[in-house]
Amino acid sequence: MKLNILKNFSKIFVSGAMLFSAVGCSDFLKENAPSNLTPTSFYTIPDHAEAAIAATYADMRIIFDGAGIFSSTWQLLEAPTGTSTTETAQNSDLNNLYGLVYDGNTQHVINYWNGLYKVVAQANQVLEKVPPITPMDAAQKNKILGEAKFLRAWAYFNIVRLWGDAPLVTKPQTASSEDFFPGRAPQEEIYKLIVDDLTAAEGAGLAWMNSNGRVSTAAVKSLLAKVYLTMAGFPLNKGAAHYKLAADKANEVITYANANPASINLFPTYYDVHKESLKNTVEHIFMVQYNTVVAGNPMDNMYPNFKPVTYNGPSGTGSTVPTTQFYNSYEPGDLRAKNQEGYFYTSYYTNGNGAPFELGAPYIFKHFNMTANGTAGVAGTRNNNLNVPLIRYAEVLLIYAEAQNEVGGPSQSAYDAFKRIRDRAKLTTADLGTFSKESFREAVWRERWHELCYEGITWFDMVRLRKVYNEATNGFDNFVGHVNPSSKQALANKHLLMPLGRQEMLNNPNLKPQNPGYPN
Repeated sequence: MKLNILKNFSKIFVSGAMLFSAVGCSDFLKENAPSNLTPTSFYTIPDHAEAAIAATYADMRIIFDGAGIFSSTWQLLEAPTGTSTTETAQNSDLNNLYGLVYDGNTQHVINYWNGLYKVVAQANQVLEKVPPITPMDAAQKNKILGEAKFLRAWAYFNIVRLWGDAPLVTKPQTASSEDFFPGRAPQEEIYKLIVDDLTAAEGAGLAWMNSNGRVSTAAVKSLLAKVYLTMAGFPLNKGAAHYKLAADKANEVITYANANPASINLFPTYYDVHKESLKNTVEHIFMVQYNTVVAGNPMDNMYPNFKPVTYNGPSGTGSTVPTTQFYNSYEPGDLRAKNQEGYFYTSYYTNGNGAPFELGAPYIFKHFNMTANGTAGVAGTRNNNLNVPLIRYAEVLLIYAEAQNEVGGPSQSAYDAFKRIRDRAKLTTADLGTFSKESFREAVWRERWHELCYEGITWFDMVRLRKVYNEATNGFDNFVGHVNPSSKQALANKHLLMPLGRQEMLNNPNLKPQNPGYPN
């Protein structure tokens, strides 16, 4: 982690050097050679603040980068859920994730840790170095600091859910820093920082929605609702008070959306969820940004193995594909399971835009970019600029429905939020009076599994609920002992946390002990 923090300086300095070039080459070379840039000399004008926050956003992409042959780091949150399997099985680390036998040497675990702490390091730089910049417009400065606090909170929210107690680093680090080898802070302390950061970001003067992909007020409130919902469940077990906080915060977003449906809403079709021209708008409250000029969409491992669904012809790895059991668990008539209209496809067009052909199995359509890959009679652009969704309005509605039910049972407002998700899926919903608190709770959970699948959310639901959706029974098993249909392996207590990376523990002995159940 420490090496990563130090490496971050170079990225910001290079960005600063590029910005300086507008001043004039001769002045730049005479006054401030790039090799002499330091954190002190860099943060001197507002453009430097913008460059620094841009670097923080850019580092969010690290957790979606590659993890060896036919694999990506994002698969850490998909493979253990049991909702997906692989057609290739050529990446041993990915196989270990599917088989629930991963450890501190698994590359996906290492990449996630390094990537999230890189975001923390960049955000810490912004929060430390931007406030003294003078002159700088106060509103611009406040927004940048609010964005940095959101991004740091987002990173730590992932860190604490994956590893539990973890280093809590809130200042830029150098080799001479007193806490250069930090120990692990309790989860309560990490959650306090997350809530404090998000509460501060709420007051930063951010726009309610940002079509440019930067953090918005809607994103801050939505993430805070998600944090409160998680704190209400395992492992903190804060219960009713935090369910109320989650419901209230989600309701702030819903209230704004109801008054401004053109700004925040559900998309009318599922195709809109992965339509390139609609990214950062309406349902997409917050996304990781992609453009092929810098980096193309990283979800290619969801393509079927060696089948011609894109302009590349017979290709694809098939290293994350839905299990038949999960696909078949959708209710009859659920639009989300309908070929090419929902979140799956069972046929496509040869080389993206040719003759239709059957795929022979269901595959994930949720992240498929038809603009880039082609569709019936229309050639693709070959440039996959689709973003990766992190927070959708659909999730906010389900957060509210779940949390409000926990506060006082299935109220009309909770039912309405839940029913909106089912209405779009063209499903009939039983009347409110037919639900008990318990039956409504599980109904909302089922919608979370079916609506939010393959978005890096399901695993965290399993951990906070200590429950796993059982496709065979349509009910919920206890986490410990549930057998994943993809691997026929049972989840154990140790799987509630990820292992710490072995090399990280060698570099920093203060991280010991390893999380329970994993080899030191």
